[in-house]
Formats: sequence, C-alpha cells, structure tokens
Amino acid sequence: MARRALKLASWTSMALAASGFYLYSNKYLDPNDFGAVRVGRAVATTAVISYDYLTSLRSVPYGSEEYLQLRSEVHLRSARRLCELCCANRGTFIKVGQHLGALDYLLPQEYTRTLKVLHSQAPQSSMEDVRQVIREDLGKEIHELFVSFDDTPLGAASLAQVHKAVLHDGRTVAVKVQHPKVQAQSSKDILLMEVPRIYWELSTKRVLLMEFVDGGQVNDRDYMERNKIDVNKISRHLGKMYSEMIFVNGFVHCDPHPGNVLVRKRPDTGGAEIVLLDHGLYQVLTDEFRLDYCHLWQSLIWTDMERVKKYSQRLGAGALYPLLACMLTARSWHSVNRGISHASVTASEDSEIRDNAATYLPQISQLLNHVPRQMLLIFKTNDLLRGIEAALGTRASASSFLNMSRCCIRALAAHNKRNACSFFRRTRISFSEAFHLWQISLYELTLRVKGLRLAGWVSALLCWLLPAPH
Repeated sequence: MARRALKLASWTSMALAASGFYLYSNKYLDPNDFGAVRVGRAVATTAVISYDYLTSLRSVPYGSEEYLQLRSEVHLRSARRLCELCCANRGTFIKVGQHLGALDYLLPQEYTRTLKVLHSQAPQSSMEDVRQVIREDLGKEIHELFVSFDDTPLGAASLAQVHKAVLHDGRTVAVKVQHPKVQAQSSKDILLMEVPRIYWELSTKRVLLMEFVDGGQVNDRDYMERNKIDVNKISRHLGKMYSEMIFVNGFVHCDPHPGNVLVRKRPDTGGAEIVLLDHGLYQVLTDEFRLDYCHLWQSLIWTDMERVKKYSQRLGAGALYPLLACMLTARSWHSVNRGISHASVTASEDSEIRDNAATYLPQISQLLNHVPRQMLLIFKTNDLLRGIEAALGTRASASSFLNMSRCCIRALAAHNKRNACSFFRRTRISFSEAFHLWQISLYELTLRVKGLRLAGWVSALLCWLLPAPH
C-alpha cells in the first residue's frame, strides 16, 4: 500500500509539472516566466513527497490503526507541499492545483481540503502592481475612476484577481485585474465574457470591469440551505447547462471549479440561478468529436456495451476502452456493465476507485496520449463537475444521466436533419426524436412514482413501528 500511495503522490506531482508545461505551450504564460527554476521546484517537491511516503509507511503494518494515522499525516504534509509548489510557481500550476482540489470523489480528503484554498485564495498581486496595470491600460489613477476601491481582493485566481469598487455614478462593479507577469489574453477571450454584464468602456485586455454579482460557491451546501436554495435543483441545472454546451453547442466552458460557479437568489424574482464566471478557457468541439461523444454517452447510459466499445475506439481508446468508460463516468467497470443510470455510487465503489487510481496511472497516461486533444479539457471539465456533485451529495443520480441523454438525442437529430435530403426524411427524424424524448420522460416519471411509492411504504412502516402517543 505504501508503494501505491507513493505512486499516487509521484504521478500527482508529475501531473502538475506536465499540465503546467502543456498549458504553457498553449500561451497561458509568458515563455520567459517558465524555466528551470519552476520545473526544478516541481521535481524537488516530487522527490520530497516520494521520500516521505517511502520512509514513513515502510515499516508500519498495513491496515493497522497506526498505519492509517501515519498515512493521513503523510497525505496532509504532501498536500501542503503541493499547495506551496502551486503558489510558488503560480500561473497554470495554480490551475492544476484548483483541478486537483475539486476531485473529492477521487483524491484523499487531505489533498482536496488543502488545495481547495486555490479556488479563491491564490497568491495575490500587490496593490502597487494593480495600480500599475490600471494606469497603463486605462490611462488614469484608481481615484480618478472609482469613488471607492477595496484594496483586499474578493478572490485571487491563477491569472487575475478581483476587487470590489464603486464608480462615480454609483454603480457597484467587480474589477478583474490580470497579474502583471501573465501574458496578455487575446481579445477573443474577453469577448467570451457574457455573464455578468461587462462595462466595455472601462475594460482592456488586462482590466475587466463587470457587474458585481454576489453569491455562494456552487459546492457550498450550507450556503444553499441557509438561503433556501434547492441543492438538487442547482445540481440538475448545472448538469443541463454543461450538457447543452458539450453535446448540443460544442462550445464548452472548461474551468468550472467552484470559484468560477456561483449560486444566488435573483434580486428581482427570488428564484435561484447559477452565475458562470471566468470565460477565459473554452473548447470548441469539432462535429466529428461531438457526435462520437454523443453516441458514446448514449451507449453508456443505456448499457449498450458493443457501442461503448465502438465509439470509445473511434475516440482513440483502442483496447483501453473500459478505462475510458470508467474515467468518463467516474464509476467502476462493474457498475458500467450493470448500467450507470440504474444504481447510485456506493461508499465501497468510491473506495475501490480511490484505491485503484494509483494502480492504473500508467494506463491512464497511455490513454491520454491517444485520445483527441479536445478530450483532455473535457476530462478536466467532467472531473470538476463530478467533484461539485460529490460535495453537494447529488452525484450520479439517474435524473442527471437522463438529462444528458435528452441533449444527445437532440444533438444527433439536429445533425441528421441538416444532412437529410428530403422533407420526408427530416419529418421521420423529428418524429423519432420526439418519440425518444417521450420515452425518456416516461422512464423518468416511472422512477419518480417508484420513489414516491417507496417513500410511502417507508412512512407507513415508521408509523406502524412508532405509533403516535395518545
């Protein structure tokens, strides 16, 4: 077990280095800001963590109370070292740390709890740096633009930090200022920002003024319960939103860590809504990839294992198609074969996935080298969404899979209608689409009726066992 824990720590640290290099090559960092020192830190951290696992757990009987206590302590020390590495190297290392901090269903809690601080408390730029960026980009001092400007940022992320401010006309705004050493983002990244509202006249490539939106992080169940927001409804809507992006539109926000997704009650209607922040990392999916991915998920949801194999292999998985299925669903191969929409995740299955994560890291690495590049950011997005569901206690409900299936049906039907050569053919496709959507609704209704019936039986049993006092 010590060897397995050592593997997990080593591969996690290597993932930080490799992911940082990957994003660096995609222009997330100034090339002059990524060099031997940053890589050296990652290598040194990996070595220290590996040595800690190897020496601390080697002579302790596996499974004993002492072993479990020591393992937890090593996990915590290692997580703190990784967090320090992310903060020292900054930039994309923080992005990877944010990703790891959201993997509640996969990594030990010592890692996720420690790395969660990176979702909104990454290293900050000084106020002097903030003033300089605003001065250079907007040509004015802070006091000339704002009545008030909070020196303490509301949150700091990998590429920028956000300050609350008030304009001279009384509007409260959120001012997003890029860290000085980060390479300037293209205008395309700015144009993707649609929510919250942007004040374009006061925005540049490095300074973004937006409507100030208050709310709680999407994984903050306590916040939702305090504000009487339906946790299950929020989880369903988040799943629907991303299913629309991935399967229907092929245009995907790929950084949904909890610091980038807020929930709140609308001030005008009192209804709950999801606010999506930080639109700097999107993936445009090709039609070929998107449609194969639709077919794969349809096959997984309806337990068509032949088609699971076919479409996994079309996406580059080859003989590792069972591993791809498990990685996408975050379920065991046994559960995939039984049907992921038929049974929720159990504690024993979660434990099995965690225990096997390190064992299969070489195969995971091999798979990642063969799937299309688009799949890498989809993996990241899926991991972050699964982490949010795990934090809310809504993971892998049948309803979420059925909503995904609806989007797949609509996407495939829209593609087929675009390529149909006759009105009769398009009409047949529309009827088929409507029929399959009706089937899903009927199945969903059946599940709800069964749930209500079961609830009724349980209630009747409790009343019989615990009669009301006379």
